[in-house]
Amino acid sequence: MQHWKDFLKDEAGMQALGAALARVLAPGLAIHLHGDLGAGKTFLTRAMLHAAGYQGRVKSPTYTLVEPYVVTLDGRPVEFMHFDLYRMGSADEFIEAGFRDHFGAGKVCVVEWPEQAAGLIPPADIDVFLTAERQGRGVELRASTALGVSCLEKLHLSPNL
Repeated sequence: MQHWKDFLKDEAGMQALGAALARVLAPGLAIHLHGDLGAGKTFLTRAMLHAAGYQGRVKSPTYTLVEPYVVTLDGRPVEFMHFDLYRMGSADEFIEAGFRDHFGAGKVCVVEWPEQAAGLIPPADIDVFLTAERQGRGVELRASTALGVSCLEKLHLSPNL
């Protein structure tokens, strides 16, 4: 599967999507989250982290730009980097902070507002597009690399989860 699209009617649907994505996380995976403010990007990331076994508080990296976590994938610890680039002032800020070093190298990187660092970060393995519709969320997943396709093929998603 290279593409999946659906409508999630409530928060339970977003939680289920986060849990499904957590089951297919792999070291080196980059997920870019797209959507307007309030579309659910941080909510989805929090759901992924908790479903992957992270027990602590998951805070939005709105002001810190990145929050690191450690999750266990296939029995080994893997760094999970949650970026929120909405408030990033310039490309120089991204480079000076050394954020490029977080991508690849066996880490999972989830990036909110990836367009703020266009050309500076690797392309997404999976792009997630979220749109607020009625009381729920429209969601679309697109895989653009072999790793992304492999992850989406392992997903067991049904309509409306």
